[in-house]
Amino acid sequence: MNFIINLLFMLIAGVDEVGRGALAGPVVAAAVILDNDIEGLNDSKKLTERKRNRLFKVINDSAIAVAVGIKWNDYIDEVNIKVASEHAMIEAIYSLKPQPKKVMVDGFPLDIKIQNEGIIKGDQKIRSIMAASIIAKVTRDEIMRSFHYIYPMYGFDKNKGYGTKQHYDALKEHSYISIHRETFKPISSMINK
Repeated sequence: MNFIINLLFMLIAGVDEVGRGALAGPVVAAAVILDNDIEGLNDSKKLTERKRNRLFKVINDSAIAVAVGIKWNDYIDEVNIKVASEHAMIEAIYSLKPQPKKVMVDGFPLDIKIQNEGIIKGDQKIRSIMAASIIAKVTRDEIMRSFHYIYPMYGFDKNKGYGTKQHYDALKEHSYISIHRETFKPISSMINK
């Protein structure tokens, strides 16, 4: 019994988000509580898609808790990307079961009741944040890949909504669609013409 009580006091979550700079789609955050070391963890941006997908499964199968928070483009346009990113992270944290006693945040601390600490480049330093970055990235990539089947002209399967040349060219040719962020350039310029 004491072991279980001690374990609960040690529950520390890592949290990270992806999609801040994209022109389309949601911002996705994940929170992860690890209880063991997972070989191969790293910042999701430093891993191949194949490695991320493998680790996504391992993390989901072995972590104490994993949760995701998603804020869609209309919410991003309403409140701004910084606030939407924070709200996605908070949603992920409060969706964890069990709840952590402390949270390590990639970047800056959050205004929540749970003790938390912001760590600059935490996704390169803290293993639970690395795990969260992988969960968030794979989740968002799958969302954007599904939009590719509806809107193939934008290349969401490759660019995941970020501003690549193909994406900009498609915006010029086809204009914007409902999953584009209307407060982000060049979409905002197209709307205000």
